[in-house]
Order: sequence, then C-alpha cells, then structure tokens
Amino acid sequence: MFNNTLKNQRGFIASITTLLVLIFILSIATSMSVLVFGRQRISTNTVNSTQSYYTAEAGVEDSLLRLKNNPQMSPLSYSLTINNSTANVVIPAIVGGSRTISSLGSKIGLTKKTEVVYTLDSEGVSFFYGAQIGEGGLQMSNSSRINGSVFSNGNVAGSGSATIENDVIVAGNGHTLSGMRVKGNATVYSCLNSTIDGNLTYVSGGTNTCTVGGSIVVQSDEIESQPMPISQSQITEWKNDALAGGTMGNVTLSGSQTMSLGPKKINGNLSISNSAVLTLTGTVHVTGNITISNSAKIKLASSYGSLSGVIIADGTISPSNSSALQGSGQTGSYLLVLSTNTSNSAIAVGNSASGAIFYTSAGGISVSNSFSAREVTGYKLIMSNSATITYESGLANVFFSSGPTGGWKVTDWQEK
Repeated sequence: MFNNTLKNQRGFIASITTLLVLIFILSIATSMSVLVFGRQRISTNTVNSTQSYYTAEAGVEDSLLRLKNNPQMSPLSYSLTINNSTANVVIPAIVGGSRTISSLGSKIGLTKKTEVVYTLDSEGVSFFYGAQIGEGGLQMSNSSRINGSVFSNGNVAGSGSATIENDVIVAGNGHTLSGMRVKGNATVYSCLNSTIDGNLTYVSGGTNTCTVGGSIVVQSDEIESQPMPISQSQITEWKNDALAGGTMGNVTLSGSQTMSLGPKKINGNLSISNSAVLTLTGTVHVTGNITISNSAKIKLASSYGSLSGVIIADGTISPSNSSALQGSGQTGSYLLVLSTNTSNSAIAVGNSASGAIFYTSAGGISVSNSFSAREVTGYKLIMSNSATITYESGLANVFFSSGPTGGWKVTDWQEK
C-alpha cells in the first residue's frame, strides 16, 4: 500500500514536471514566434517604407521631366502608381521665380515625403525705389507724384506741387534737391526751397534753405552714387535671346489684329494701334522705334506665370492714348520696357498710358498726362501733368525669363 502510494506520488510529480516542461517549451516557442513575427513585420515595414521613399523620389523625377518639357506649365496635382505604391505629386505655381514641388510616397499606410525647389536659372533684378535716376537727374512739375522712394545720381528739381511720398536720396558732389515736397526723409548734398516732412541729412559744405518737420543732421561724407540695376551684359544677353528666335522686318498691328511673338528680333519698327494686341511669348528686340497708341496693348503670355518679360528697342518707345503694357496677369509678373536710345525722349509716355517697369540705359524718360507706372529707372526722368509712379514692394525681387523655354535648375532636394 505504501509502495503504491509512493508510485502514485512519483507519477503525479512526473506528470507535473512534464507539464511544466511543455509549458516552458511552449512559452519559448511562443516568444520565438512573436520575436520572429516582430522581426518580419519590422523587415516588411522597412521594405515598404523604402519603397514609399523611392516612390516619392520617382514622383519628383516625373515632375521634373514634365517641367523640363514645359517649364511654364500651370499648377498640377496628380498621382503616380509604381509597384503597388502611390506618389501624390503637387507642382505649384511659380512664386518669386521658383516652385517647391512635393511628392508623398505611400504603401500600405507608410509614407515618405520629398520636396524639391525648382528655380529659374537666371539672375533676378532688384528695383528698390519708385524711381532710380542717373546723372541726368529728375525734374517734376504740375502735380506729378512718386508714390515710393527716389534715388538720384543727379539733381532733383520740382515745381507746381510736385511730391515724393516717401524718402529721397540725392547722391554726388554738389547735387541738390530743390522746389520739392518730400513726405519722408531727405538725404542730399544741398537742400533748397523744399518742404521735408521728415528728417533732413545734408553734407557739410552744402546748403540748407528747406523747411524741415523733423531733425536736421550735417554729415561730412558725400553720398555715393549707385549703378543702375541692369548691367549692359544683361541687356546684351536679352538681345541674344531674342535673336535666337530669328529675325523679321517691320511689324504693324491695328484694329482687331492680334499677334503672338517671341523670342524674335525685329529689324525695323514696331507699331501697334487702335486696340490691337501683341502677346509676347519670349523676349523681343526692336532695332527701330516702338509706338503703342489708341488703347493698343502689349502683354506677356499666360505661360510666363509669375515671371517677368522684356521688350527692348534701340530707338525710342512711345506709349500713349490709353495704351497698356501688362504682365501675364499673375502676381509678380511685369513687363519691362527698355530703350537703349541716348536721346532725352528715349521713352516718351503720355495721355493715360499705363505700364509696369520703364527703363532706359542711357537716355531720358519723359512722362505726362495721367501716366502711371510701377517703377521707372533711367539716366534722366521728366514728369509733368499729373504723371504718377506707384512703386510695388514686390519689385525688390523681379525674376525675368527669356520666355517659356528659359533655363531652370534644382536648388534643393530633400526628404521632409
């Protein structure tokens, strides 16, 4: 009886031991299975994450290929599927001469995002003043007005309620500010018979006979002249861009006529009148004169987006009688009207003509009769009869394209 009981106890213990061993082995097997499954899941997620990343990269490369074929394309959002992975690509509008393209790669809920900055491969041109004038100086009369600041390397003279709404700087030895109303500050060599609402700084050795609302400071250093914002080499490059599109003779548009033109060199004159419309698709260089009158219009093609464009004349440029000079219609797009003529009337604008940016490299700009512009830069500027220049802050960074085929480059590429 005792022996049977002992045998039963030993059998029970053996059974318990076996059960515990089985539980231990099962626990180890379960742990190993969980570990292996976890490792496998991590490995799968890593593979899927990597595929998401490369799908995002593929989306960017696809967008760059599209932009290479059409740099001025409109904003676009689209999806690209590669081996069960999806890239959601966004190509935004051009802002300040660049686009920030994003591509979001996704596979089974795992995402990776890549962004690329695609920038116009060209130097921007900065216009920091409502009017910048060379040594020819500025003459204002008959209620003419500049809604912005002025920098001049020559004399600034006004009469008949001529007004500069912001600051004025007159550089160079002996140059004067006279007969003006300046609502901001004035920094000059001499200030004569003007009203300065803000502060006046003039050079020792100069003269002050102005009425000054703020403080008066005398400085010993002369005010240094500044170069024009567009170099001759840049103008030459634009002319070469126009020539690359071929040449043609005189162009005349009138009435209901329309034309798309550019890049192109015109060996002769360009005349647009009576509500005709010329749309620029690239840089245009005219060896003769440009005349725009009677509600005629020159504008940039919509393909320019927020970029700006150029029309150049070696002769004179004469917009008048409600003619219009316009950008593409998007913010930041301007038409630069540039004359290399050396006469005092290289650009002569009047009779309700309106435009964006007027520029002469060596001659004068004459504006009158309800004229308005975004910015004027020239060797000499003459304003009369309620002519107004209204500066836009965006002109501090204007990006020019020679047209829809202008060069672009990637300036930044990174995972976000």
